Amino acid sequence: MGAPTFGHIAAATARASGSLGAFVAALGIVLVWATSGPLFHFNDTWQLVINTGTTIVTFLMVFLIQHTQNADTAALHIKLDELIRVSKGANQELLNLESMDPAHLEEIRQRYEALARTAADIKSKKERCMPDSRSASSDPSDRVAAESDNLS
Repeated sequence: MGAPTFGHIAAATARASGSLGAFVAALGIVLVWATSGPLFHFNDTWQLVINTGTTIVTFLMVFLIQHTQNADTAALHIKLDELIRVSKGANQELLNLESMDPAHLEEIRQRYEALARTAADIKSKKERCMPDSRSASSDPSDRVAAESDNLS
């Protein structure tokens, strides 16, 4: 089975397993199993059936869900990279963050944390001085953008 075929099967299975029909089917299986307990005198084999079945399904679903999550994450990264690429004034360094080494990621995170603190400080000062002001000329985001240029 090729990668594209597995991808299609994994995506279809992930969609189907998250549906109401799948939940109802699983609930039905559990109810049939539970009500059959007296028939089998609640013996070890009866318990083994549900334990084995759920273990196998869980094991397989881990791989299907991980594959689907990987595909969704890759698509999301591409979309975000495109938004960063076409945004005027965006920090192009943010493209492909997922492939950077952890030390560089931490450095970038700290820079943005400092920008967030600066924006919060500016907003706090503005609210103390002009609580009802909605003037665009004193917009904190303008100052944050200026601070961002200074940090780069």
